[in-house]
Amino acid sequence: MLKKTIFAMMSFSLHKKSMKTKIFAFLILFYILIQPDYAQNIQVHHPESTILLFHPTVRNIQTIQYLTESGIFPVPENFHIIGVYHKYAAYNYAQTATFIEEKKICNLSLVEISDTLFPGNIFQINQSSSLFTHLFEQSAGAIFFGGPDIPPVCYGEKTSLLTEITDPFRHYLELSFIFYLLGGFQSDNFTPLIYNRSDYAVLGICLGMQSINVATGGSLYQDIPTELYNVFTSEDVLLLHPDLRHRNYFIHNDIDPDLIYGHFHQLSYAKGSIIDILNNSSENSPNIWSSHHQAIKKIGKNLVPVAYSTDSMIIEAVRHAEFQNVFGVQFHPEVNSIYNDTIKLKQLPRQSVLKSYAELFPGSSGYDFHKNFWKYISEMFFGKNSE
Repeated sequence: MLKKTIFAMMSFSLHKKSMKTKIFAFLILFYILIQPDYAQNIQVHHPESTILLFHPTVRNIQTIQYLTESGIFPVPENFHIIGVYHKYAAYNYAQTATFIEEKKICNLSLVEISDTLFPGNIFQINQSSSLFTHLFEQSAGAIFFGGPDIPPVCYGEKTSLLTEITDPFRHYLELSFIFYLLGGFQSDNFTPLIYNRSDYAVLGICLGMQSINVATGGSLYQDIPTELYNVFTSEDVLLLHPDLRHRNYFIHNDIDPDLIYGHFHQLSYAKGSIIDILNNSSENSPNIWSSHHQAIKKIGKNLVPVAYSTDSMIIEAVRHAEFQNVFGVQFHPEVNSIYNDTIKLKQLPRQSVLKSYAELFPGSSGYDFHKNFWKYISEMFFGKNSE
């Protein structure tokens, strides 16, 4: 059945292509068909309450645990996580396996992918295609967390000296899955998985949003200060208005270990947009936790910006034009410190009076927006009866 699905999804319009292209396409299909269906071993009892979590580090698992166990991110009783990662990614996922065993976590399973993925094959049918299909069928949606810079070769550009490539195989896997799920400008003859289930949910956070954009054929500014503001030192970035800074540049100049890695700034968005709705149409723009130096340049296929920086230079959130459960944000609503009133945040060097996020940005200035955000994400994944 799985192989029949793969065959049906190969919409190459072969009658329009050269003989060489036809032979190449059939070789790809033949290779996929002879692969063992090891994906069939991934079975969950309740796919409708299962999410895929890419890059399942201990920290990311703990983040989801905090959000769900505290009720911030409401989930069904039979909630299950499938953690997905590539064998050659930089992180040692054996730590996650040990964490699961030691904490006796019963609702979390791991899937290691070892297939050959590289920039030349991630935006087409490849060795992982059958597994991607199976993971899609076993889940209600997928979450992509933040992380390091995407290799620019994946969006057709040379690598800036300010771009740091530290985990390419993580990117190859996540970009390939998202392309297989949503399609992109890379191929007009590809039928994305999401057309089989229009309610499938996708959440991209920071790097996750950038991955959604690149996978659908978009590109990135490789460094915001230098490319958009013509600023080349951290000292000069700190002279910009706070709303134009997108990470805490104090950490570049100070060795204070208590400084938070994030920076707070406000958003710009239209009345009636999803961000406006989540903010209860308040006149106050929410203060969001931001930590990134790259941003969307060319927008990906079928993606629509729904929030910007206050100067409209940076896209801060996107949705899919056709599938409304595909949502990406450039900021970090998952940071546990936002919701924990006992954690005091040090934003500036030698800052003496520290406050929690809720004290800094109570109600409509930030706290309520973030609580509403996760309730909405819960509805995206599990419907309105998820609590």
